[in-house]
Amino acid sequence: MIAVLLSGGFALVIALLATPLFIRLLVRKQYGQFIRQDGPTAHFTKRGTPTMGGVVIIAATLIGWAGSSLVTGHVPSASAVLLLFLMTGLGFVGFLDDYIKISRQRSLGLKARWKIVGQGLVGVTFAVLALQFPSGQFRTPASTHISFIRDLDLDLAFGGAALGLVLFVIWANFLITAWSNAVNLTDGLDGLATGASLIVFGAYVVVGVWQFNQRCTSVLTAGPTCYEVRDPLDLAMVAAAITGACFGFLWWNASPAKIFMGDTGALALGGALAGMSILTRTEILAAIIGGLFVLVVLSDVIQIGFFKMTGRRVFKMAPLHHHFELSGWGEVTIVIRFWIIAGLFVAGGVGLFYAEWVTG
Repeated sequence: MIAVLLSGGFALVIALLATPLFIRLLVRKQYGQFIRQDGPTAHFTKRGTPTMGGVVIIAATLIGWAGSSLVTGHVPSASAVLLLFLMTGLGFVGFLDDYIKISRQRSLGLKARWKIVGQGLVGVTFAVLALQFPSGQFRTPASTHISFIRDLDLDLAFGGAALGLVLFVIWANFLITAWSNAVNLTDGLDGLATGASLIVFGAYVVVGVWQFNQRCTSVLTAGPTCYEVRDPLDLAMVAAAITGACFGFLWWNASPAKIFMGDTGALALGGALAGMSILTRTEILAAIIGGLFVLVVLSDVIQIGFFKMTGRRVFKMAPLHHHFELSGWGEVTIVIRFWIIAGLFVAGGVGLFYAEWVTG
């Protein structure tokens, strides 16, 4: 438990102190945000605000986790390394996207196909490796089973190991792409995605610690009262580091934002959430814990689908937070209320997680 607290504490301090230094560097290089012309007019005042703040979130997470491991003598596990690889790899794809936007002074960065290729390369590598490295109890970091609060009976390897690997790679990459784009869509107001991510990963600290305390000690003891997660404490350490990094970054990202996380941070956090759901065997539960992100994506899907079918719009603008902006709500009001909604989803998800163990 000390390792978890140190991981979060180190990341928080690093993000809090390093962010203003990074802001000065970006200002000196004139790396500012380019605002889309069809967005809310109130956002035009944000043009030139330093972006790519996700670099700080990723760095603080890595250093916080590594520092805690070093101080406590904790040996890094395959699960933690794979999760951090996924987060950093997608963050790099987002960094390229941000850099193209800045260097070419436009609101569009990487072309869609190249972003998908980048996400795919990182995602496929993660998925393949996640089915390797069995522990002493013959558990690998991930499983070919679809999971809700734990693995369900639905096994993607029903047709053999080779087919199971292919189907798992497809399923994992669907989750990775969906979550990274969901956080990216949510990152439209000062502090919105950062605060929501903080709440969600804070919940995964609780999930990881609980799974560690109730872990199955062997294959023979596996059952409904314990969890067959390979490295729950390590995952809790990473979740704590991400939570701390978001906490420190939010100090500077809250309205009026001194820096934006950009695609660098949004893709990294979304990828980390997808990886966390896969490695903790809570793939479907994550849709409840991260329900705010799901709502934002659904608003975009509904808007596009309804417009293509009828030529009319459901919302004044999508994603959902922009609809309320154009309805006259203040930015801070929207962000705080969306944080409350995120907290309610997290409370519901963690409540389901605990209730399943009690009834199990």
